[in-house]
Amino acid sequence: MSGQTRKKIQKKLKIRGYSLKTDGLDEILSFVNRFQDAEDEAIDLLLDQLDHQSLISSIIDKEAVHQVVSLLLEAEAAEEESPSSSHSSIRVVDAFLIPKFRYDPIKKHFFQHAGSLPIHGEASAKAALYRDRLLLLFQRVSRDQHFIKPAFDTDVDTSPSCQLSTIQSLVGQRGRRWVMGVISQLEDGHFYLEDLTAAIEIDFSKAKITTGFFTENTIIVAEGEMLSEGIFQVITCGFPPLENRDKSLKVLAGHDFFGCGTLTKEETLRLADLEKRAVNDMFVILSDIWLDNEQVMEKLETVLNGFENVEIVPSLFVFMGDFCSHPCNLSFHSFSSLRSQFGKLGRMIEAHPRLKEQSKFLFIPGPNDTGPSTVLPRCALPKYLTEELQKHVPNAIFSSNPCRVKFYTQEMVFFRQDLLYRMRRSCLIPPSTEETDDPFEHLVATITHQSHLCPLPLFVQPIIWNYDHCLHLYPTPHTIVLGDRSEQKAFKYTGITCFNPGSFSDDSTFVAFRPCTQEVEFSAL
Repeated sequence: MSGQTRKKIQKKLKIRGYSLKTDGLDEILSFVNRFQDAEDEAIDLLLDQLDHQSLISSIIDKEAVHQVVSLLLEAEAAEEESPSSSHSSIRVVDAFLIPKFRYDPIKKHFFQHAGSLPIHGEASAKAALYRDRLLLLFQRVSRDQHFIKPAFDTDVDTSPSCQLSTIQSLVGQRGRRWVMGVISQLEDGHFYLEDLTAAIEIDFSKAKITTGFFTENTIIVAEGEMLSEGIFQVITCGFPPLENRDKSLKVLAGHDFFGCGTLTKEETLRLADLEKRAVNDMFVILSDIWLDNEQVMEKLETVLNGFENVEIVPSLFVFMGDFCSHPCNLSFHSFSSLRSQFGKLGRMIEAHPRLKEQSKFLFIPGPNDTGPSTVLPRCALPKYLTEELQKHVPNAIFSSNPCRVKFYTQEMVFFRQDLLYRMRRSCLIPPSTEETDDPFEHLVATITHQSHLCPLPLFVQPIIWNYDHCLHLYPTPHTIVLGDRSEQKAFKYTGITCFNPGSFSDDSTFVAFRPCTQEVEFSAL
């Protein structure tokens, strides 16, 4: 292995116009060996630093390398000693602060939306929502090896490529074609497939489908042929293929889709190293904490007592709504009592000094919690309700639903919505049981392939048109937490850890999650 690394180091130095002495190479090798999983980044970082040094000669010896290595290690030590470093390991991103990017199909790159985004968008914003979703997946599919057009014209029968046709080009065509589009119901009971060129009626009756929930608004890739009556008979259909996270990041050319800012190679390397050592960090995630229910509060106190007495307390507690057993709608008139119940929770946390000092507390509203409307994304809980709690727990964080958390280099998405029940109700075709009959696995496959947290029709779950990008899952995060009233589940899918912590109020279940090892520990009282 070190032989390969040696060759890699020599090649990279040669490209930059340096030649290397043997003792210099050994010194570089000992530095690079500290970063087993990130050799390339370590070499590049070292060479970038060498470029900034005023070197006497282009021949690199042990002395020159040692100088640079010392500087880098000093910088890392200083970062670790600084009090801010422990707090910067967890960063919470509110959905309304996530930057918006759009894909330009002509220039084939993403550009950031400049200017404000009104909550009440114009009619064009609704059309843009669907167009942006389609283009996001189209640019991903266009890089997939199965859909890339061959560089040379070959005999169609021998070519494994499944070239996509536009829907407009299907008119008058015979034979099988591959198309990609959004499932829409343009007339009652008649389903159509739409892309940016046209719409065509589709027939799913003989279709062989892949894993997932096929609902209105989902984007599919379908193989089929035109019938004489102008209907597209679908033979096989599935969701657009997934793309490896690293491949997506290379294409994005430094754009910050997550909302935490872009990091230099040096910072990424340092954070990855710190993350490896953070084996004791643990997140405790509870969903459905009814503050107006005595039994729930007693159970919550039992949980806090348990974690107060462990050797290393959890780094983060995530409390997801609903925070009240009754929906906070127009008929709800107990806001003052809910405010005092939040105060009671604050006093309960304050009574656990180790948790109060060393843990962070994140609150995410549920679908029935108080707020301007039930539309997604939902803003954080109103200050009126949370003021009492913040007096006792000043470092409590109140964020939107969904919300994003960055743990060193890991990206996590938290979403509290009873999504499984609603997706199953909205299904147009019974899900395929060929690969799995677990509904949660179907749900995870749907949202990851759609790169969207809630691909339901807008009349089932309204979304703020201008803020649909806050629900995008692109590039794919490392972890997706789906708070749902259904039973506890975890599913690792194509390298993404997805889990549902269960409903704490219904069956006393919650999850202890170790981000360093992606270990999901189901817990219950």
